[in-house]
Amino acid sequence: MDVLEAIRTRRSVRAYSPKAIPADVMDRMRNALRWAPSACNLQPWRFILVTDPDLRRQVAEASNHQLWMADAPVTIVACGLPDRAYQHMGGHGCSIEVDVAIAVDHLTLAATAEGLGTCWIGAFDEGAVKRLLGVPDGVKVVALTPLGYPASADLLHPLDEQRRKVPAEVFSSDRYGGPGR
Repeated sequence: MDVLEAIRTRRSVRAYSPKAIPADVMDRMRNALRWAPSACNLQPWRFILVTDPDLRRQVAEASNHQLWMADAPVTIVACGLPDRAYQHMGGHGCSIEVDVAIAVDHLTLAATAEGLGTCWIGAFDEGAVKRLLGVPDGVKVVALTPLGYPASADLLHPLDEQRRKVPAEVFSSDRYGGPGR
């Protein structure tokens, strides 16, 4: 699957098969995270691969009780190290959320290409997740995603073009244009 096909096919999967992910596929998923670019190549991140079923359930409970997450054989908890990130993004801020988001996005596309599903989880109690996983102070849990084979092949199919905004609503040339100008 080429990258544009992965982009059109990737969906938020909320139903997973218990099928294990082969070791070679997991190696490719780890590399998708590891090879992602970051500001100044600082790589200010740490990824926790939660495989213990009870711990996955507890993480799902700490994610607004989205218990379906625990059905996937792996939950990836993406952590950022703000003190190690680029500190002048846009002249004022830290790059940590963008750096980690790029890595997680690389993972979601690589997973799609392998026939795996993911679902970006932003609704979680950071303090609870940190306590469960021993994440130290000063480290930020940015996002989570379950990783596993979808319960149904129907969950991975190309985007419906009708559900996307038309290009004129998304792009402008040379100057900002459109709603909210």
